[in-house]
Amino acid sequence: MAESPERHTTTEVGERCARGDQGLVRAFSVLGKRWSGLVIGTLMNGPTGFRELSRQVGGVSDSVLSDRLSELCELGLATRSVDPGPPISVTYELTEAGYGLAPALREIANWSDKFLLDD
Repeated sequence: MAESPERHTTTEVGERCARGDQGLVRAFSVLGKRWSGLVIGTLMNGPTGFRELSRQVGGVSDSVLSDRLSELCELGLATRSVDPGPPISVTYELTEAGYGLAPALREIANWSDKFLLDD
């Protein structure tokens, strides 16, 4: 006889939700910041310089973009490379951990296309 899937009572599910899923809390502490997801999505296309990132993301100020890129580098999701030039150029690239977000971001985009209406 096949095993039935584990079932949880409504109370158990509610209690787990009330405690919060710590993995989601950690993930959305990064992805929930404005522009972070778009920056990561843009870097999925490969290494990109700061100016090009700014153009591709559009609407983000240089200071906020710089902050987001610094955070992504600190978290090990992206790397920053400096070519001394001349002229000096800075390139950002996702790490393996950053590219690991691709399936999740794709699913979020699919969900958005299906359930969220355009403004």
